[in-house]
Amino acid sequence: MKKLISYSLGAILATGVLLSVGNAHSQSMTVKETPVTSMGTITEFNPKTIMIMTPEGTKAVSYGYSKTTTYVDELGNPVPMELVKSGVPVTIYYTGSGSTMVANKVVVRKATATSPAVIQEKTTTTTTP
Repeated sequence: MKKLISYSLGAILATGVLLSVGNAHSQSMTVKETPVTSMGTITEFNPKTIMIMTPEGTKAVSYGYSKTTTYVDELGNPVPMELVKSGVPVTIYYTGSGSTMVANKVVVRKATATSPAVIQEKTTTTTTP
């Protein structure tokens, strides 16, 4: 009978140790979201959000941002906040979905020339005596 109790107690202790190890392991795991990108033109930049119009969109998409959001040019060089304004083309790297999209990095792109070439018409008047 002594052996039966010691084996049962050992099984209970082993189960408890395994459960506590399992719980410690699950608590230390972190899930890292992979950033998604979106391209468009800034329609509004205010203290809480960046709104961009995507080429295929019919309405502006809103992204939150934080103090850790980085602003860079296409080569990865930091850019001053004054460049991030309405009308500027950007690529936004963000996490989340729906109304909880948060920008991690904003890449300020160079504006592309989409306006047609200007044609000047000149008129010459000749006067004869």
